[in-house]
Amino acid sequence: MQVSALYIYPVKGLRAVELQEAEVTPRGLRHDRRWMLVDMDGKFITQREQPKLATLSAHVTPAGLRIAGSGKSIDISEPLANAPRLPVKLWKQDIEGFAASGEADAWFSDYLSLPCRLVYQGDLPRAASEKYAANAQVSYADGFPILVTVTESLGDLNVKMPAALPMDRFRPNIVVTGAGAWAEDSWKKIKVGDITLDIVKPCTRCVVTTTDQLTGEKQSNEPLNTLKTFRLLRTPDLTGVVFGQNAVPMHAGIVKKGDIVTVAATQAPPAFAKLA
Repeated sequence: MQVSALYIYPVKGLRAVELQEAEVTPRGLRHDRRWMLVDMDGKFITQREQPKLATLSAHVTPAGLRIAGSGKSIDISEPLANAPRLPVKLWKQDIEGFAASGEADAWFSDYLSLPCRLVYQGDLPRAASEKYAANAQVSYADGFPILVTVTESLGDLNVKMPAALPMDRFRPNIVVTGAGAWAEDSWKKIKVGDITLDIVKPCTRCVVTTTDQLTGEKQSNEPLNTLKTFRLLRTPDLTGVVFGQNAVPMHAGIVKKGDIVTVAATQAPPAFAKLA
């Protein structure tokens, strides 16, 4: 098995940036989801509510970010450590973010036709799930530092669907090729090059997977409809359709496209619901 692709999403909800190598930090891949848009009440904004975010690219620059989409662009500087902090809400967590510039807020508000603000995490803390990843820190990702997916699992899913979909629908960080379809269900720890990842929770999927990551358009309810037929979990702790695995890095280092992936520990795969 080996790494076939690496991705970061510098601004939560925006288009993926593919890398040849990435630095692994305790919060995940460096620069991944360190910025986030929030509404005027501080609640996070993603493609769930604003699929048009998929039409925006965000590239890391020495000073901060360059955002581009639909022929428009803006350069945004990383806020200083003494920049104002804003209270923000990400799922059920009340956390903070450093306020970006008013110019950045206005640019995104105009692009989305929605009043919003841009915030930067910097070194501000955010704990991952205590239940699944005690003592771990995380960026503005939904819940965990790294998302791992498997090419062969997508291949099996695509065989079952009306039309094949690309891996970008699932917004992974690390894509592994050379495993059997759904082999990741039984992974507990994997080594990616010299990095060890603890596999902590299957990733339940949402409506973002139905959004074309180039156009920002939703054309059907796939892949959710097909996943529901054979990848549905119904347990007291977790309900939803599953694709990919959430992971926590055990230490810092570098991962590269082409790195060898080996299984260091296994676990019993989950029992998926049988639909009548």
